[in-house]
Amino acid sequence: MTTGVRRRMGVDERRQQLIGVALDLFSRRSPEDVSIDEIAAAAGISRPLVYHYFPGKQSLYEAALRRAADELAARFLEPLEGPLGARLLRVMGRFFDFVDEHGPGFSALMRGGPAVGSSTANAMIDGVRQAAYEQIITHLGVAEPPARLELVVRSWVSLAESTALIWLDGRRIPREELEMQLVHDFAALATVSAAYDQEMAGIVLRMLSQEPADGPFGDLLARLSAFAPDDPAVPAQRLPKP
Repeated sequence: MTTGVRRRMGVDERRQQLIGVALDLFSRRSPEDVSIDEIAAAAGISRPLVYHYFPGKQSLYEAALRRAADELAARFLEPLEGPLGARLLRVMGRFFDFVDEHGPGFSALMRGGPAVGSSTANAMIDGVRQAAYEQIITHLGVAEPPARLELVVRSWVSLAESTALIWLDGRRIPREELEMQLVHDFAALATVSAAYDQEMAGIVLRMLSQEPADGPFGDLLARLSAFAPDDPAVPAQRLPKP
């Protein structure tokens, strides 16, 4: 009979293993509730060996946070093909996949866990938000976004984040409905902004002109039409001038 020999890991390989183990534990429980002893046990090594690779839980948490942040930012990557509404819906599907898989970790990432006050952790979170913002701007095909468009996109990214956090607390609304609702929210925010600005109006009209009737934005119009009376009474003072 032969016995198996445990393969010795290199420094980088061991660090990556510890980051993966920590991320898995942080994804199932709040990071402050996870101890170095648990991380060591899950990795199959001793507590002192964890400290050999990371000076403390804070540094290990930030390393896991970096991996999670990179993965979350990657969820916003989407080919520039097809109608915008369908693209945003696919992005929201991948975003909620991440939220679903890493619930407590996502909460800790956005609300703050043991890394509260850490400039490194805050910079990572801001990096995810910036990556999401830049991706949406790219999909809109706007080289130099005006101030109102920047406000709309950044507000929408924040809305997606806060919606996911609320959803995690009980998952009381079907996830698929929230994904579609967030796509509708984007169209609504952009349309309201267009009512105040001619440049935004041009962006929104171009965006909607490429949308099919059976797409997410067409679905929003169909839902809203149910609230519109057949013969709306518009006050004379509100009628547009010829």
